[in-house]
Amino acid sequence: MTDPFRVARQALSSLLAVAMLLGAPLAQAQEPVHALSVHAPSGPHDLQVVVAEGSANGAITLPSAGPATTTLPPARGMLALAPAPSATTGAVNPASLADLVAATPVPANLSAELECLAGAVYFESKSESLAGQLAVARVIVARSHSGRYPSSYCGVVFQPSQFSFVRGHAMPAINHASRFWANAARIAVIADQGSWKSPVEGALFFHAARVSPAWGKTRLAAIGGHIFYR
Repeated sequence: MTDPFRVARQALSSLLAVAMLLGAPLAQAQEPVHALSVHAPSGPHDLQVVVAEGSANGAITLPSAGPATTTLPPARGMLALAPAPSATTGAVNPASLADLVAATPVPANLSAELECLAGAVYFESKSESLAGQLAVARVIVARSHSGRYPSSYCGVVFQPSQFSFVRGHAMPAINHASRFWANAARIAVIADQGSWKSPVEGALFFHAARVSPAWGKTRLAAIGGHIFYR
């Protein structure tokens, strides 16, 4: 004869075992879930959507809502603007003859022609202003182009009875380490290139201001210790 109480106890034990098997996933499902909540506009029935975080659902990390910032490098000093280059030659336009002389390098080796031109500037006007030195150099350049005098600088400088510093067919010794020679060499380069206009352009003659020869020529200007004529 079957004991009804024993059957009931066995059935209850089976139910408890099944409940225990089902209870573990349920307990895991009830663990707190980190979620991203999105709220619809407030109203009588607020809508809340919960998206669980984790690799299983492909959660996306959203950027910060604050404004983006950029770290700039330390500010540097203002750059000085260089003089505007010439549209035709690309050379820097100097503000004065002194600026041009300062910007003109002293050639390491002058040609024989420029050596003659610089030597004439050195002996005739080394103590004059830069404008006075350029005027002397431009007279020699003008003579070489005139057709009335030798066509080379050396020919003009060493033409007999023209320049008092010439002895025979030579110049006295020159101190090439002096600033006077450096300026004379730069002036010779500038005069040869015609890169600065002299007030006595076209002059073919000059003499010291301390003398008054009766030349009967057209006077152009007096610069420093010389008077220039055409």
